[in-house]
Amino acid sequence: MAALTRVIPRLLSYNYSLPKRNGISAKPYFIYLTSIHQLRCKLLQINLFHTSLPLLKEVVEGGLGGDPYRRQVVLGIETSCDDTGAAVVADSGEVLGEALHNQQSVHLRHGGIIPPVAQRLHEQNIEQVVNEALEKAGMTVRDLDAIAATVKPGLSLSLSVGTRYGKNLAVSGKKPFIPIHHMEAHALTVRMVHKAEFPFLVLLASGGHSLLVIAHSLDHWSIIGQTIDDAPGEALDQGARRLKLRNIPECASMSGGQAIEYLATGGNPRAYEFPTPMGKYKDCTFSFSGLKHTLTRLIERLEEEYEVEGGNIIPPIQDVCASFQYAVTKHLVRQTQRAMVYLDVRDLLPSQNKTLVVSGGVACNQYIRAALQKLCDTTGYQLLCPPPKLCTDNGIMIAWNGMERWLAKAGVLHDEEDIAAVDFQARCPIGEDLTNDVRSLRIQAQKWVKF
Repeated sequence: MAALTRVIPRLLSYNYSLPKRNGISAKPYFIYLTSIHQLRCKLLQINLFHTSLPLLKEVVEGGLGGDPYRRQVVLGIETSCDDTGAAVVADSGEVLGEALHNQQSVHLRHGGIIPPVAQRLHEQNIEQVVNEALEKAGMTVRDLDAIAATVKPGLSLSLSVGTRYGKNLAVSGKKPFIPIHHMEAHALTVRMVHKAEFPFLVLLASGGHSLLVIAHSLDHWSIIGQTIDDAPGEALDQGARRLKLRNIPECASMSGGQAIEYLATGGNPRAYEFPTPMGKYKDCTFSFSGLKHTLTRLIERLEEEYEVEGGNIIPPIQDVCASFQYAVTKHLVRQTQRAMVYLDVRDLLPSQNKTLVVSGGVACNQYIRAALQKLCDTTGYQLLCPPPKLCTDNGIMIAWNGMERWLAKAGVLHDEEDIAAVDFQARCPIGEDLTNDVRSLRIQAQKWVKF
């Protein structure tokens, strides 16, 4: 033990650097040792107790052969809805290779996602997408440490493609398989680019989901609010279809939510009034069906008032888009503020680490982000969002969630029988449901944040 206490300080005092590898700048060797476990293994490997400092120096500089630091890499596969994604991510968070096939143009022509069509497109593209990600990373399956794939929740037919492909690739390549929960991956993507320490509050808002959850740890989640009908992205997309925004040339290739955000920039968000959803309930539940119904009635009234027929657009289109976007945003912000009050009452977040993570496709909307930033500024929270590219479905978030699980040894399957037993799940709660506890408190904010 005395030898250990003498040698370690001297060893750490050397600023040994490694040559650049795959674009990573040279850094002191021990920065590359990402955990105490790795350091311990290296010390045992070189038999520290019976060796000399010069020999240790030789090992650090790579004198004994081999790479003294072998980064770990995980392949992630995503097919939960209408995007076929794959990516190779290193334990440092570096994206080594990525590929994505987007089906949006096909589904726009059909007026929405048709599951059998999405499945067929996944089947046609998944092998090419995975191979492209590996090729960009300069790797083959043999170079991977593990393979992760989304297995829940999502569209059954879409999930089946990625689940089956990922399992087969893992078994044939003799690699561990890591089943991934789609919403957990969305929530944790931010940890690739920001320091988000558990626990924290998460708002997941997309075309298929609307959730307020507490991320206690990698494997512990609590639901404090979720939608009882539509998701915000779904409401925006369906509203855009009813407004016939695809008939506006500059909006033809945009998703519905993007088109509404684009047109809303030139409109008055207070031009038309929408009701406050779930107003009589003092919980964090979301509901967007009432807003959609109000929008439909407004469009019908304006079409009659302006005598709009066929594919023509109602004249006050910008004001309508701005007002509808404001109503959706107000609902998201108000329920999130109520969630923050609940966390304070139950003392579920440490006062020094009040963080709101926002992810999912709706988090790309800059108007909604700005409103949530105002909420966080008012309540003393830190707002963290992944880059817009990582908010929508992609293989990177699956690979990163797989990497976090790989490093934590959580949910990693090695046995072929265990891998074969994995099946996809269209529905799967992210964690325990605290909705009834939230409702029992009948929470009312002292003052609602205005934006």
